[in-house]
Amino acid sequence: MKMLGHAGVLLIAAVTLLGCKDTKPAEQPKAVEEKPAAAAGPSSEIDKAVLAAFGPLPPAFENPQNTLSDAKLNLGRMLYFDTRLSKNHDISCNSCHGLDTYGVDSKKTSEGHRKQLGSRNSPTTYNAAAHLAQFWDGRAKDVEEQAGGPMMNPVEMAMPAEAKVVEVLTSIPEYVKLFKEVYPAEKQPVTLKNAAAAIGAFERKLITPSRWDKFLAGDTAAITDEEKKGFNTFVATGCTQCHNGPAVGGGMYMKLGLVKPWPNQKDLGRFEVTKAEGDKMVFKVPSLRNIEKTGPYFHDGSVATLDEAVRNMAEYQLGKKIDDTQGKLIGSWLKTLTGELPAAYITRPVLPPNGPKTPKPDPT
Repeated sequence: MKMLGHAGVLLIAAVTLLGCKDTKPAEQPKAVEEKPAAAAGPSSEIDKAVLAAFGPLPPAFENPQNTLSDAKLNLGRMLYFDTRLSKNHDISCNSCHGLDTYGVDSKKTSEGHRKQLGSRNSPTTYNAAAHLAQFWDGRAKDVEEQAGGPMMNPVEMAMPAEAKVVEVLTSIPEYVKLFKEVYPAEKQPVTLKNAAAAIGAFERKLITPSRWDKFLAGDTAAITDEEKKGFNTFVATGCTQCHNGPAVGGGMYMKLGLVKPWPNQKDLGRFEVTKAEGDKMVFKVPSLRNIEKTGPYFHDGSVATLDEAVRNMAEYQLGKKIDDTQGKLIGSWLKTLTGELPAAYITRPVLPPNGPKTPKPDPT
């Protein structure tokens, strides 16, 4: 059939309007078949208002009650690496929180005195001073209080008493000198509390700025478009409800298995500290800084890969299933949180030699 001209179409339309029942409308040309539009993916444009929930890392997370000085940082660095603060002189803070391996030992749970295994995964000491509390259950209020805990823990460094720590430190002449320099107003400066405070001061400058910090400071080219899409996917999934602030976490407690029961219910988390029914399975939300480097994941080290950890959080905390594309995008952004290790600051120090009365290791 030949197509009618423009005038013919108008004429038939006019006749139809007048009620002519025998005249059929002209056949119209078929529209070109279009393929369904692809589902729109996440944008690479980041809403600045969303970024207000974050913030770049500072040079240090300072504590007014534990002021930083070069002498104190130097002492804290030595103590962090010194195995003589353990019963058998074979374990230091750095044994489980290796500063050249992003503050972790990459094990499900760490080995302590006589190869005993701890009950929880060792979290990183990098950026830890930003957290609202320390340990998975928040039983220590800050890094200063936390630093003394492992020394006294029979499964970890296994020192039998504070007096034993003091005995070791006072037997080493250079430590006696350094403690007097750092705490000049104290009659007896060599104490467990002061040793822990020096270690805590050192940890307050274990900071790892990354490309994400450069982006937050205004360098829009510091992360790629894919990574920006990953951040937007992270936000859209709901992850920022818990993971925010400069440390991208560490600022609150949350029930693990919020919308779907977590498979491992043996460790009840903060309940062990508070004995409050509502604290069962509640843990401190971990920081996502350097998360690419700090597996295995969760308090029990039960998840080996970052991709699986992301999927588990979406499922058990948010009740969502994320697909491979979403998982890949979120993972790409999380890797922008991998920071630069402060090489000069974490260089292993030369430790002071034993004095003539330094106690010998006790393997029992």
